[in-house]
Parts: sequence; structure tokens; C-alpha cells
Amino acid sequence: EVQLVESGGGMVQPGGSLRLSCAASGFTISANHMTWVRQAPGKGPEWVSSISIGETRDYADSVKGRFTISRDNAKNTLNLQMNSLKPEDTALYYCVLGWRVLGGYRGQGTQVTVSS
Repeated sequence: EVQLVESGGGMVQPGGSLRLSCAASGFTISANHMTWVRQAPGKGPEWVSSISIGETRDYADSVKGRFTISRDNAKNTLNLQMNSLKPEDTALYYCVLGWRVLGGYRGQGTQVTVSS
């Protein structure tokens, strides 16, 4: 059974950093494309970043240069390092199996709130 469990969210001041993790079970992350998606209150899901099987990384313009997607193959975990956070980054963040997808196999998400 495919399971994805996110962690690492929280409240942080503007300019701060957070590191999100997505622990996978039932499949091998390194053998699949993976994606981070976020959804702000009252808005639709927004693609954030994807990493391919071949380690190609892609980012939404809104997070390019601030966020870094990575995999820890030993832990079968997907990560998202988020630096220089802005209030507009406030959202529920979740990981999804696939390349630049918004839904499908996904976790329940972890809340990120950027506020002073």
C-alpha cells in the first residue's frame, strides 16, 4: 500500500526557514518522480517543485532560488528545504507521487504558516 506522510511544518517569521519531509512506504522514492504541492486557504492546489528519477529538479517561479527539493534514498524520504520564507508561502504542503502533478497518491499534508 502506498503511503506518504509529511512532517516539518510549523509557524515561522518572514525570512525564516523550514525543512519539510515526506516519508514514503509501499514504494521506492528513488524509482519514481516526486512532487511537492501546496494549497493556501481558499485557493486551488499549486505545483511547487518536482524531482525526476534522474535527479532533474524543477521549481515554480515563485519559489525558485529559495526552495530546494531533494531525496534521502536511505530513508526513502522526500525533502523540501524552504529558505527566505514569505507570508505568501503560507499553505498546506503535501507530496505527490509523479512529475508536476497536483493529485493522485498524496499525503495528508503539513501546515506552513509564515507570519510576524
